[in-house]
Amino acid sequence: MKAAWYDDLGPARDVMQIGNWPDPVAGPGEVLVRLRASGVNPSDVKSRGGAFGRARFLGRTIPHSDGAGDIVAVGPGVDAARVGERVWVWNGQYQRPMGTAAELIALPAAMAVKLPNAVSYEAGACLGIPAMTAAQAVRLCQIEPGDQVLVSGGAGAVAHYAIQLAKLRGARVLTTISGAAKAAHAMAAGADATINYRTENVAERVAALTAGQGLDAIVEMDLGANASQIGLLRAGGRVAIYGVTGAEVAIPGRASLQGAVSLNFLYVYEQKPTLRAAIIRELSNLLAAGRLVHAVGARFPLAEIAAAHEAVEQASVIGNVVVTL
Repeated sequence: MKAAWYDDLGPARDVMQIGNWPDPVAGPGEVLVRLRASGVNPSDVKSRGGAFGRARFLGRTIPHSDGAGDIVAVGPGVDAARVGERVWVWNGQYQRPMGTAAELIALPAAMAVKLPNAVSYEAGACLGIPAMTAAQAVRLCQIEPGDQVLVSGGAGAVAHYAIQLAKLRGARVLTTISGAAKAAHAMAAGADATINYRTENVAERVAALTAGQGLDAIVEMDLGANASQIGLLRAGGRVAIYGVTGAEVAIPGRASLQGAVSLNFLYVYEQKPTLRAAIIRELSNLLAAGRLVHAVGARFPLAEIAAAHEAVEQASVIGNVVVTL
C-alpha cells in the first residue's frame, strides 16, 4: 500500500516520507479499511513535531487518528456482512504507530463506524477527534434549552461541531473569533453572535449579549489563555475544557467557589467505553438525519502531506484539513 510516515521527529518537510508499506491484515476482532480520506488534527502535527516529547514517540509512524473509507476485509470474530461498509474511524494512531495516512488500516471493529452514503469520505475524516470532543463537551456542560453558551475559538474544528450540537439542544450560542472570515464561518455553523477577542472586550460583550445575566456554560479550547472567563458564568455554571496551554493554570478560585462552578476536563482519546458508545450513537443518529454540517477547508493529496501539516501548524485554513487517498 501507499503510505506516509516519519522515522524521527521534526519539521514535516524534513521527516515525512512517502512510499510503499506492507499491507496490514485484519486480526481477531478487527476490520481492514481501505481509506479514502485522512483528517489532519493539531495533535497529529504536534506529535510529529515533537511537542509531546520523545517519550511518547513510537518509532516509525504512519500519522493521523481520523479517516474514512470502506471495509474490505474482516478478521476472525467480525461479521463478514461488514465487508463493503462505508465507515469513519477514530483513534487510528493513538498509542500505536499505524495511523490513517495510508491506503489501508487494520483496527478494532468498534473503531470503524458506519458512514451514511450521503456523507462524503472527506466529511467522515473530519469527525473523529473534533466531533467526539465537541459531543462530550456539550454533554459535560449539561446544556438545556435557553442556556447561554460561550464556545471558545468558534472557527476551530471542535468549535464548529460544538456550536451545532449546542444549538440542537436549544442553546443560544456566543463564540469568540479573531476576524471577519472566522466570524462568518462560526455564524454558518449556527452561532447567534460572535465576539472578536482581538478588538473587543469579551467580558463587556458577554454582558451586553446576555443582558447582564452571564453565561450558563463555556466550551473552552484553552483554559490557560481564557481562565478569567470563568468569572462570566452565572451561579451553577459549567465549563468543559478540552485544551490547556502550559503545565499549570491559575483560575479565579473565589468566583468559582462562590458561583458553584463546575470545571470539567476531557481527553477524547481516553473516553469511557459507555460514554464513547453513547457519543457514537448520538453522532450516528445526527449523521443519518443529515443534521450536521461539516467544514472541509482544504484537501491535499498524499504526496503533499507535508503541506497539509504546515497548513494546520500555521492555522492558514478555516475548516478541517484533509489528505485524500
